[in-house]
Amino acid sequence: MSARHLGFRLAAAAATLGLALSAVACGSDSDNDSAAESTTSETRVFAADNGDIEIPVAPQRIVATGYAVPPLIEADAPLVGISEWKRGIPLMTPEDLADYESLEKIAGDMSAADTNYEAIASVNPDLIVIGVPQPAMVDLDLGALEAIAPVVAIGPTNPAAWRELTKRQLDAAGKLDAYESTKKTYDDKAAGLKEKYAGVLGPLKFGHLGAYGESAAGNFQREFGGSWGTNIAQDVGVNYYGEVKEKLGGSQDSSEYPSIESIPESFADADVITYTVEADGSVGPEVRYVLDSPLFKTLPAVQAGKVYGLRYTEAATYTSALQTLDAIDEALAPLLTEAAGPSSSAPASSTPSGS
Repeated sequence: MSARHLGFRLAAAAATLGLALSAVACGSDSDNDSAAESTTSETRVFAADNGDIEIPVAPQRIVATGYAVPPLIEADAPLVGISEWKRGIPLMTPEDLADYESLEKIAGDMSAADTNYEAIASVNPDLIVIGVPQPAMVDLDLGALEAIAPVVAIGPTNPAAWRELTKRQLDAAGKLDAYESTKKTYDDKAAGLKEKYAGVLGPLKFGHLGAYGESAAGNFQREFGGSWGTNIAQDVGVNYYGEVKEKLGGSQDSSEYPSIESIPESFADADVITYTVEADGSVGPEVRYVLDSPLFKTLPAVQAGKVYGLRYTEAATYTSALQTLDAIDEALAPLLTEAAGPSSSAPASSTPSGS
């Protein structure tokens, strides 16, 4: 158990002891029990994706799933159960990772259909925060969850929506104060990097190669502004040009999956190409499929050596996105070196990692 969760339990124990001593002094256990119950049973109406839901003002036992998991762990919310969130592990601090590993897992991280309703009931939550996209809600038995505790669905609508999403999730958990401080830290850092790169990013058009193509089907993921691989870099001033040919809703409004033969057309106007890499900097198979293509190697940006791998593109909280900003700064540093001229000792360009 982490020090933060231990501290929460010790605080709860101290509060309980205080109530007991007060009851002895006043000679009435029932009065104090009523007061404690009143404090913990206060409710409010919360506007969730599934309607206006009556929830505790200060929930004490929260179950979180999907995109609600990382912000509530970071904010020290009183969690008693979570779904797995393996994609976010590389972005967790050691303390947050210890919390994540110690918490009861009530669902997998691949499908809402993996939800274990008995496990949720066994941890006796007073609030359930569902953080899955709306299409995944069809895999949940909402009635079964509502029979256990109030349920608020607060799921992502598009990849860049994590900013507002985390605010609503923290609000439901009674942890909204944590949002403002982490947002300011992120905004300040992003503004500093935007100023740092202002002289070199302005005229450049960027394109992004995502990690979720299907090489077996002969396609790749082309990401535009507002997608996973691009939205944080945009806060630094990166201009990802173009848009999907057909907006189909959700993440498909900012990414598409053209055939490998479309590489020259898709990236023809890109001055710079970024691509998603794993947390350790290695290149995943779907990205490698494109980087190794002879068609990719003919692109102007590739021949100019302006191809850069970006780590931590799946950040979905302000705290984790700080690491993404650092990764973007590291990846784009050659652009500053080139602008400074040949006198700099650092390399002026970068080639695809692992190629």
